[in-house]
Amino acid sequence: MLAPTIDPVAISLGPVKIHWYGLMYVIGFLALWFFASRRAKQPDSGWTAEQVSDFVFYGALGVILGGRLGYMLFYNLPHYLAHPLDMLKVWQGGMSFHGGLIGVLLAMLYFARKTGKTFFTVADFFAPWVPIGLGLGRLGNFINHELWGRTTDGPWGMVFREAGPLPRHPSQLYQAALEGLALFVILWLFARKPRPTASVSGLFLICYGLFRILAEFVREPDPQLGYLAFGWLTMGQVLSVPMILFGAGLMVWAYKKKAT
Repeated sequence: MLAPTIDPVAISLGPVKIHWYGLMYVIGFLALWFFASRRAKQPDSGWTAEQVSDFVFYGALGVILGGRLGYMLFYNLPHYLAHPLDMLKVWQGGMSFHGGLIGVLLAMLYFARKTGKTFFTVADFFAPWVPIGLGLGRLGNFINHELWGRTTDGPWGMVFREAGPLPRHPSQLYQAALEGLALFVILWLFARKPRPTASVSGLFLICYGLFRILAEFVREPDPQLGYLAFGWLTMGQVLSVPMILFGAGLMVWAYKKKAT
């Protein structure tokens, strides 16, 4: 079947064009603010509405700047060195989750020092709502007809005209389901009860890393990189392994600390 063709421009106001890809990020940040604000209203939260709003601002900067810089450094540095103006064309895609994660971690570190909270208090509080934005971002990739999957004979395969005539895995939708919906449900259920500090963050890192590695097996690698080794290893998988290891270490540390 043909992948649905959706105009990547959601709204046109004269010369101003609002793309679906960017709109997904906005909706993701608003969802984070909404759910975190509701959580902050609970008597035992230790948060205020103003603190939530402040962090969403810093976190948005971290995601956008870190995601863009991460993509340029990890995936396509020669292109951006040759065409520096393309660095500003974020509506065309080109965001790295791992770069965005680094940006958010730096924003959390700054915010924690500013407010006197611990780093993992901040990370655990916001982690359950992050998958909403991740899932929406993958839908933006699908609308843009980018980051498609490898070829498949399955009846669910979709033909992306930009990728040729062969049906391919709609890997953007797989990632939206795994990194978005499934990760949200897992973290939401886990965080409903009091947990040791850093355990929610650790579970986020483990699950995202595992889901990303699985999705990469059916996702076409970035053409400028290809497979890094063995005919299947991708940059996304390489960058996800440290996340899993660090997340597992956090979980062990969190529960050992609770037991002492």
